[in-house]
Amino acid sequence: MADNDDNRGGTGRGNSGSAGGESYPPYVDPKGRKVMPRHRKMAMRRARELGLEFSSPNEAMHLAAKHGINVFANDESILDIAKTDDGNNQGQQKKAQAKRSGGDQASASAANAGGGGGGNQLVKARSQEVSANEAGSSVMRSPDEDNALAAPMDRMDVEKQRRDTEIAKIQRDLVRRRRARFWAMILRIAVFVFLPTTLVGYYYVAVATDMYETNSQFVIQTTENPAAGGGLGGLLAGTGLATAQDSTVVQGYLSSREAFLKLEEEFGYSAHFKDPKIDRIQRLPQDATLDAAYDLFTKNVTIGYDPTEGIIRMSVIASTPEDSQQFSEALVEYAEERVDGLSLEARGDQLKEALARLATSRQAVEDATQEIVDLQQQLEVLSPELEVQGKMAIIQTLEQEREVKQLNLLELEANPAPNQSRVNILRREIARLSDRISVLRRELTQTTGENESLAGITSELRLAESRLAIRQLILQEAISSAETAQLEASRQTRYISISVAPVAPVEATYPKKFEGTLLAFIVFSGIYILVSLTISILREQISV
Repeated sequence: MADNDDNRGGTGRGNSGSAGGESYPPYVDPKGRKVMPRHRKMAMRRARELGLEFSSPNEAMHLAAKHGINVFANDESILDIAKTDDGNNQGQQKKAQAKRSGGDQASASAANAGGGGGGNQLVKARSQEVSANEAGSSVMRSPDEDNALAAPMDRMDVEKQRRDTEIAKIQRDLVRRRRARFWAMILRIAVFVFLPTTLVGYYYVAVATDMYETNSQFVIQTTENPAAGGGLGGLLAGTGLATAQDSTVVQGYLSSREAFLKLEEEFGYSAHFKDPKIDRIQRLPQDATLDAAYDLFTKNVTIGYDPTEGIIRMSVIASTPEDSQQFSEALVEYAEERVDGLSLEARGDQLKEALARLATSRQAVEDATQEIVDLQQQLEVLSPELEVQGKMAIIQTLEQEREVKQLNLLELEANPAPNQSRVNILRREIARLSDRISVLRRELTQTTGENESLAGITSELRLAESRLAIRQLILQEAISSAETAQLEASRQTRYISISVAPVAPVEATYPKKFEGTLLAFIVFSGIYILVSLTISILREQISV
């Protein structure tokens, strides 16, 4: 009883010390175990249950260690606790047997010595045994602990039974918690993973409309001479890089709104996907705009370009194989038209320039011809050459006649007695012929009054005729250039060579039931794992 009083007194001093606000250092476990926040919470809770006062978690840890409270019990397995309890029980049983035998000997000697006061000494000895056995083992005491007459083995059996009961209770509680956590985890996985995956699989198998994909491949080729582009053009000829720019342009065109609007106008692309036979998820709403239809077009029409080989690959998806093939063939035709139009603009410019030059040359020839006509009308000369030839013929005739007259005159003058009247007549005729010849020659070389000389007329007409000849040569060149430009414009320098023609598929390409369901399971599983990890990390941070 004295020992119990001392213990209660020591407990009171611990309470007063803790109430006094002594600062305690961080608790260090003798076994080297790490002190976690849950251990401090366990120490504070056990201290409150025992009525111990503390001002900080460290003080609670020291009080728990002082009173033999094991706050690390949750960190140990059930087997470790059972082994520890068995070892402690065996040690306590050995100590109790040794002390009981020693106590019996002491009581016998006391009885032999004193006699009458031996009963009280026996009670004290047994109460000291109980205090020595129970000191530091546990703060919780059984109702029989204060009874000095109780048998030590009975108290040990009660303590062992109490520990076994607590261990069984802890085991049941752990099993129940683990089972509850397991079923809760199964329920969460079923709700957040299996149920959405099942819905996705059901949609793919029973609801989704079959879609058919038509594939095609084509390459852009050119008939231009590679040597015309220089040495680099000759090196790149026959490779995909030679028509890389054209292929890129065609790829962008086939995925553009222009191609979509043309397909919509000719084949009713959006009306095809508004068919009520298509499921609601893939079906285009009846009031859908062209932008929504174009978004669907970009999803269902896939175009890829391989720059190394120069091949353009196109895949078109539709709800029926016939429509899929029809859409694919139409897009190939649009691509061919665009390829043909890539060089048409440049060739059209050349043709326009050639035709404009031809028209200018023709107008110049007409102007030169009109100039000659105006000169002829103005000068009243059809041909200066003919006029000159005529006048020269007259001059020659007059000169011959004058020569004859001159000979006759000489003959008359050679006579000793010439006829003076005939001589005078011949002289006057010769003078008239000379005057006429002079006039005719002046008409050929000199301008008199309003009449221009034939030399001037000839020079003006010759200049006009030379200008006409030059313009006629230019006209011939313009005609040749125009004919060449027309041939180039009519010839197709770039064209599409189809390597894989669009053919309607027999079986549906989409949806891929197994692949889609597996992908949905992987996605939902990944989302669930990420969310679970995030929640666990946040919960751990909050608990700290």
